[in-house]
Amino acid sequence: MNKIIEVNTIEETIEFGRKIGSLLKPGMMLTLNGDLGAGKTTFTKGIGQALGIKRVINSPTFTILKQYQGKYMLSHFDAYRLEGEDGNLGFEEIFDSDDICVVEWPEFIAGILPEERLEITILRTGDTSRQFQLAAIGKQYEDLVGEL
Repeated sequence: MNKIIEVNTIEETIEFGRKIGSLLKPGMMLTLNGDLGAGKTTFTKGIGQALGIKRVINSPTFTILKQYQGKYMLSHFDAYRLEGEDGNLGFEEIFDSDDICVVEWPEFIAGILPEERLEITILRTGDTSRQFQLAAIGKQYEDLVGEL
């Protein structure tokens, strides 16, 4: 199931993240595609708010993984610097846990991502406007997109 959502402001991007975040269940995976500055981390801030996370959520570009405790554990990955990395990164253990996982730049670790997930592509359509293209892979993700 696919769906397109349009937002016009940074606040609407965060609000859309909150809406999706309120529907997430333990063990769910979201991948975020989009150019630098598209709003991947801003969207993730909204997810964190929905999960009751009080800490500031910022990009894990240099650490690759940041984890936040809220209603559920949020594992926020930025795979940008992992291009061409082979070998065991240890992420599969987190992907198989009850953590809600958000992966920015998923194409760089595509070989280890779970088959079922919600793939989100964020396109810049203006200074603050964005188009979110949602592609649900698996029944629980189709159900989630159907609730939006």
